[in-house]
Amino acid sequence: MDIIDMFRLDGKIALITGGSYGIGFAIGAAYAKAGATVVFNDISEELVEKGLSSYKEQGVKAHGYVCDVTDENQVNKLIKRVEEEVGVVDILVNNAGIIRRIPMIDMSAAEFRKVIDVHIAGAFIMSKAVIPGMIRKGHGKIINMCSMMSELGRETVSAYAAAKGGLKMLTRNICSEYGSANIQCNGIGPGYIATPQTAPLRELQPDGSRHPFDQFIIGRTPAGRWGTPEDLTGPAIFLASDASNFVNGHILYVDGGILAYIGKQP
Repeated sequence: MDIIDMFRLDGKIALITGGSYGIGFAIGAAYAKAGATVVFNDISEELVEKGLSSYKEQGVKAHGYVCDVTDENQVNKLIKRVEEEVGVVDILVNNAGIIRRIPMIDMSAAEFRKVIDVHIAGAFIMSKAVIPGMIRKGHGKIINMCSMMSELGRETVSAYAAAKGGLKMLTRNICSEYGSANIQCNGIGPGYIATPQTAPLRELQPDGSRHPFDQFIIGRTPAGRWGTPEDLTGPAIFLASDASNFVNGHILYVDGGILAYIGKQP
């Protein structure tokens, strides 16, 4: 196989959860350019319609569905419908997620469980639903969107960090159970990514200085900048393609070097 062809996704069906905007959308659009048929879900009809419109603007004919990844009945119906209307899933990206920035002592157990449920149970349910089809096909790629918080803690994100740490271990366990079926399960661990949600943290202050959190991130990142959703697309294509057929149970951190860096000395 030609080296370039190893990274192509022609003929593959890729399902991205929460793929209507942000990182999920960027990965979906990149997969389409690499030749894949893109399927995505989101939690509401409004978000699905927004995603379909955004993909259309990129010249991509995507297939969008409403589905809550934490509801096993909904997920099973989704995968059955996708297999009937589009085909058996070759690539699953477990991208759906939420965050609650609340100090532990102020967070209810219900709020904590909700974050865990979306990230870990959602990825478990989705993976469980597509693995039988992948086994029938004789191959499959599952990519879990982990985080630097799979390795590090930070104030106010106890639920998110616990969820991402758990997702890292779920990634390794799927590899352990289904590697012999030629299914590769890996994770991507983004650093701090510039998205609309983080835009307020990057706005200049009235005196022209950086926002304190922006200063913190820039100072902790050897690359000296925030990442972009597009920074994640190359790694996502690699992990979805034949180029990564012997890469399994690995978390690829795309963080500008933060995890390698202790920070600037005084």
